[in-house]
Amino acid sequence: MMDCEQALQRLSRYLDIEIDVLSYGAIAQHLAECRECFSLAEFERRLRDIVRRACASEPIPPALHRRLNRLLESF
Repeated sequence: MMDCEQALQRLSRYLDIEIDVLSYGAIAQHLAECRECFSLAEFERRLRDIVRRACASEPIPPALHRRLNRLLESF
C-alpha cells in the first residue's frame, strides 16, 4: 500500500502518465482511498487544464513549466 508522501512525490509523473504500470495502479488506488490526496490531484489536474487552455496558441516556456511543476510538487 502506498502512503500519501509516496503518492504525492509521484503525482506529477502519474498525471503525465510517465510512470510504470504498477506505480500508476498503486497511485490510482491510493487516490481512490485517500480524500486529501485525491483533492490535491484534482487541483493539479484542473490547474494544468487551465494553463493548457490559456497557452493553447503558444507553448508554455520550459522555465515556466519547470517552475509550475516545482510549485505544485511543494503542495
